[in-house]
Amino acid sequence: RVREAVVSTQSTGEERLAEQEQKLLEKELILEEETRLTERLSKKVELGQTDTLHLAKQVNEYQRKLQDTTRKMMALVSELSMNQAETMKLQQEAADKRASVEDGYRRLDMGLPPSEEADMEWQRMVREDEMKVARQMKKQQADEEAEQYTVPGGITTTAEPRPNAYIPDDLSELPVPRPYGALAPFKPTEPGACMRHIRKPVVKPIEI
Repeated sequence: RVREAVVSTQSTGEERLAEQEQKLLEKELILEEETRLTERLSKKVELGQTDTLHLAKQVNEYQRKLQDTTRKMMALVSELSMNQAETMKLQQEAADKRASVEDGYRRLDMGLPPSEEADMEWQRMVREDEMKVARQMKKQQADEEAEQYTVPGGITTTAEPRPNAYIPDDLSELPVPRPYGALAPFKPTEPGACMRHIRKPVVKPIEI
């Protein structure tokens, strides 16, 4: 699609360039004709063959038209130069695009990415997918932890869950978890901050 758009824009620019060149040629012919008429009238004024005042008015009118035509011609020349520069730019862009496409096909045949930009874009997409999966796993883990710390009744607690069942060591029974009941084991509390002031005992070697 990019190549078709560039070719279409280039064709339009060339058509406009041809149209501007045709207009410029017409203006040049008009300028030459008006210049000849002005010169003839100037000579008639000098020779006094006609009324001087009437010829002076005609000369002034032709000179005004000549100046107006010159300004228009200069504007057309400027527009023509701009169109030529734009056409050259579009031709260069089309050549660059063709070279880029050919280079991409060559790299694909070699098993490489079409371009460095495409490789960077692919790496970016892979990183985004990995980050998305990591966020989903983190959210799932947080949901599981929240469910673990939710007690019956929908109340959330920050206390660590304690085991309420054990697997019996008796080999004659199936290893199915069995509830502790009223004799659940006691879990000691974590050491407090004051424990940092207590030194650990130094174990002395036993002499025999």
